[in-house]
Amino acid sequence: MRIVLQVVKHADVKVDGEEIGSIGRGFLILLGVEDTDTEELTDRMIDKVCKLRILSDENDKTNLSLADVGGEILVVSQFTLYADCRKGHRPGFTHAGKPDLAERLYEHAIERCRMYSDKVAHGKFGEHMEVSLLNDGPFTLMLDSDTLLK
Repeated sequence: MRIVLQVVKHADVKVDGEEIGSIGRGFLILLGVEDTDTEELTDRMIDKVCKLRILSDENDKTNLSLADVGGEILVVSQFTLYADCRKGHRPGFTHAGKPDLAERLYEHAIERCRMYSDKVAHGKFGEHMEVSLLNDGPFTLMLDSDTLLK
């Protein structure tokens, strides 16, 4: 599983020009799944993300977690996190999880996020989406279960 985590002042996602999810201060989670991922691994990744102390305290030190500030979460599926760009100029996506597994784990991740925030918004799996955000910092992290959890 791969996650691009962005600390945002606000973010939203639209499908066909219609806003389907929006948040204020918190995390935008772009989530990519591969075929070897499981619900247990999803839980571990979401727990890790939501417990990271990467939000600023009153002294402008990155010392607070999402729960500490009552932050919100927007989760967007992102199979392109598994793009293989080694050959040629057209990315391959053979390492991305099959749609049925990816959708199931995406929905599971959304539910897991509800343990950490009162407001969890999300995109629509498999749809073309427009994501807007105001990155705070900017503070962006790349988390890969292959290196993070092993």
